[in-house]
Amino acid sequence: MNAPLQNDTFLRACLRQPTEYTPVWLMRQAGRYLPEYRETRAKAGSFMGLATNRDYATEVTLQPLERYDLDAAILFSDILTVPDAMGLGLSFAQGEGPKFAKQVRDEAAVAALAVPDMDKLRYVFDAVSSIRKALNGRVPLIGFSGSPWTLACYMVEGGGSDDYRQVKSLMYARPDLMHRILAINAEAVAQYLNAQIEAGAQAVMLFDSWGGVLADGMFQQFSLAYSRQVLARVKTEHEGQRIPRLLFTRGGALWLDEIADAGADVVGLDWTANLGRARARVGDRVALQGNLDPNVLFAPPDAVRQQVRAVLDSFGNPHRADGGWDGHVFNLGHGISQFTPPEHVTALVDEVHRYSRHLRQPV
Repeated sequence: MNAPLQNDTFLRACLRQPTEYTPVWLMRQAGRYLPEYRETRAKAGSFMGLATNRDYATEVTLQPLERYDLDAAILFSDILTVPDAMGLGLSFAQGEGPKFAKQVRDEAAVAALAVPDMDKLRYVFDAVSSIRKALNGRVPLIGFSGSPWTLACYMVEGGGSDDYRQVKSLMYARPDLMHRILAINAEAVAQYLNAQIEAGAQAVMLFDSWGGVLADGMFQQFSLAYSRQVLARVKTEHEGQRIPRLLFTRGGALWLDEIADAGADVVGLDWTANLGRARARVGDRVALQGNLDPNVLFAPPDAVRQQVRAVLDSFGNPHRADGGWDGHVFNLGHGISQFTPPEHVTALVDEVHRYSRHLRQPV
């Protein structure tokens, strides 16, 4: 039996319920900018050695919570575990990012694709259960996956890309093959997120990191349609508790209205979006998450605090004139950089809590 939750501020903000302050967590909050993470990774021997070991994954997930007053933990894993379980052979060369041994670029490769046996991802679910237990109710645990489109980009390109040439070529030349890949990915991702929820994740996030590289029209057809399929299949409740679902499309502010109708409870925004205007547009459909530029964290702490206040001012007091409540989860507009000074993050987290309390005071 898991311990009762002591701090549910993040979950309440996701569901647009009143909160005493704006909750904060950071994408990639467990990562290379922390010296303690680098030590654990050295012990593990490799990134996948870290991600596939339940005890190491638990240790690094909790490290930022020991240092900062964060309102949520996020599972330490990688977005590419699902295609790896499909047999594509994921590896990480030092300083080079992910690579797949096999690419999915032709009919034969697409025909060979199948939704993986979730047992191949048991190490992820074991880590979720272990982290949830170790948190002991301190804050909620977020599970996650890459979106069907973002996973497909890596599967077709064979790794990261500067121009997305291979995946876009396949999409335009053989949309039938692209849709087949995406349908398999959507089914796999839905099963994967549901298994994380069953293992103890209290919210789940879909990272559509590469959605914003698509042309208008193509985004709706090849990215959003499949994110919508996943969200429709993911559990909204488990053991009597509501499970919020978050969707983050990097570069997606252009399609905010459509993303807000995709079935998520929370829409994440990158730093190119105006948070106040976004709030006005989505109304009471979804909560918003974001959206400080991660590079702000290279500025001195006073400048960090100033930019934090600017983001919170842009969203405004979450209390609406009609008595309702608009949810805001403070986050970066993308993952934290590995070169970030850890002490600057302290300034960010503390200022979010301090200033958001101030904004809630009656005028």
